[in-house]
Amino acid sequence: MSAPPTAQLTVVEHPVLADRLTVLRHRDTAWPDFRHALFECAAILAVEVARELPVREVEVQTPLETTHGARLSAQVVVVPVLRAGLGMVDGFLRLLPEARVGHLGMARDERAHKPVDYYSRLPPGLADSWVFVLDPMLATGGSAVNALDHLKSSGATRLGLVCLVAAPEGIAAVADAHPEVRIWTAAVDRGLDHNAYIRPGLGDAGDRVFGTT
Repeated sequence: MSAPPTAQLTVVEHPVLADRLTVLRHRDTAWPDFRHALFECAAILAVEVARELPVREVEVQTPLETTHGARLSAQVVVVPVLRAGLGMVDGFLRLLPEARVGHLGMARDERAHKPVDYYSRLPPGLADSWVFVLDPMLATGGSAVNALDHLKSSGATRLGLVCLVAAPEGIAAVADAHPEVRIWTAAVDRGLDHNAYIRPGLGDAGDRVFGTT
């Protein structure tokens, strides 16, 4: 199954990203290597996401003369969806160290395949910030839609969603509920199985990044 057409979907193509994603997919990758590969993937995705950020022109004094330069002018907030999204935070902060970090906790209801909220802690000033939701897996789209709903109700207006692997069903769900939200992903996989797991996917990202399998 191919991804539904959406102008808001960006599949990031980069040879290093493709290499690290293959490491993440491999069933024999140990959790320390999985965690490091996830960090590297997130850092590459952060570079792509940051292309959208506004800058302001400044004057700068070099050792030789005065010239013009550019500085980032946006306030950035990254919001990982717990637990797995935590593995992507350091990659973003490596590039954007001044970004603030919020947290949204959602557990998966294994019977209904729907997210259940259990934690929320968000920084102030969301209305004036560029806010990026981080979650390695975009499966049914339930958690992503729920997170975006929550952030909008908290005042966020500039929203993006960053994931590693997406299913067409999840892309469609986000596009339907939040058509203005840009999605960045490293890969669009075939689809979901009867347990709502992405196939071929990479397993349970939360368990694999924290060594709880």
